[in-house]
Amino acid sequence: MPTQNLTRRGLLAACATLALPALAQGDKPVRLILPISAGSGVDVIARAASVAVGKALGAPLVVENLPGAGGITGAAAVAKAAPDGLTLGLVSNNHVINPAVYKKMPFDAIGDFTPITVLGATPLVLVAGKGVAAGNVRELVALVKARPDDFNYASSGNGTIIHLAGEMFLEQAGIRARHIPYKGTGPMVNDLLGGQVQFGVVALPAIQAHIKSGAVKAIGLCGAQRSPAAPEIPTIAEQGLPDYDVEGWVAVVGPAKLPAAEVRRVHDAFVRGFESPEVVEAMARQGNVIRPTSPEDAAKFFRSEAARYATLARKANVVLD
Repeated sequence: MPTQNLTRRGLLAACATLALPALAQGDKPVRLILPISAGSGVDVIARAASVAVGKALGAPLVVENLPGAGGITGAAAVAKAAPDGLTLGLVSNNHVINPAVYKKMPFDAIGDFTPITVLGATPLVLVAGKGVAAGNVRELVALVKARPDDFNYASSGNGTIIHLAGEMFLEQAGIRARHIPYKGTGPMVNDLLGGQVQFGVVALPAIQAHIKSGAVKAIGLCGAQRSPAAPEIPTIAEQGLPDYDVEGWVAVVGPAKLPAAEVRRVHDAFVRGFESPEVVEAMARQGNVIRPTSPEDAAKFFRSEAARYATLARKANVVLD
């Protein structure tokens, strides 16, 4: 009798384990939480790929924006979710920056999440309002040096990668300007267009249409190389700041303790989704470089990036409550 009970319990446990991957493949939608506002570069990527990734997952993929506190609000929702594959997060550099800039965190940015894949990177671009009398790095630096009190630079929030990219530009150019943080990319871009702020760093997919229309000026790409989506825009590095190199990466995460089989299934579904012709075309059009990593490499990348941005945050003296 004890042997029969043990066998029955073992069978029940095995069935429960086997049911985990199937749960996300049923009729229940999978939430993809974005800890950032609509209109950001990561948001553009998620919405371009959601249908294809959903097909690969075998369930609708619902993109949900939960911005706030530099990405902490949305990330916290992922950390608190059940590890069943029905709640995932699409995070960016901010995820590993936050521990370096916030005095207190409601979760461990490394330990409370399961890295699934770093999908790739989206180019960032330094732009200026059309009313700013500068069209390149040299002209912008000269203008701000001459009248530093007249210039504001925008970011999508205190302590974000956009903020740190702006701080890095000021530091390497030897200039100063007033920082104006916004609650997300959308409001930031609106004020850049309206002339309330003079310049700022934005993800290329989120600002490219405004660059093409002439509503803003592209001063320089922030990465080490030009983007195939906008080859006419020179990098900041080639315009006299050779050490300037920042790009916005995008990664898929789940809650901690996501079963290994589910991690692999979700990883493979995102890879297949991003390999679909319509998504490949959309990513190329936006200038994103998609190169999905393994879950193991994603975990190593998170740790190395956390160390990198901790150093940068200290240099910029960015500390938030």
